[in-house]
Amino acid sequence: MLQALRLLPGDDLRGVLAGRTAFVVAGIGSLTQAQLRLAGDAGPTHLDGPLEVLTLSGSLSPDGVHLHASLSDAAGRVWGGHVCAGCVVHTTAELLVAPLPAGSLGRVWDAATGYLELRVRDS
Repeated sequence: MLQALRLLPGDDLRGVLAGRTAFVVAGIGSLTQAQLRLAGDAGPTHLDGPLEVLTLSGSLSPDGVHLHASLSDAAGRVWGGHVCAGCVVHTTAELLVAPLPAGSLGRVWDAATGYLELRVRDS
């Protein structure tokens, strides 16, 4: 069953979701600041707000959080990438989450990609 969540001002978007086993199906809201790892970059890029969350989706497991977001700034420029710690909710973040059974998702090192990648366990 899908679950609706509302994050509050000051919440760290990634931090609040850590430790869950689920997929984030959709998300909207606003941020005071963000840390996104852009495609091909080694580390995060800091963005100062106000920022609008246009899209948010990804997978959550106790082994790690893998979220992607698209954000727009006050000039309407759009940024997108991996959500890192430091994405701080401004007024709200409204999420639709699909919880999964504990242990059904995990992340394991993949030598071919160089990243922790999703592992789906059969129930």
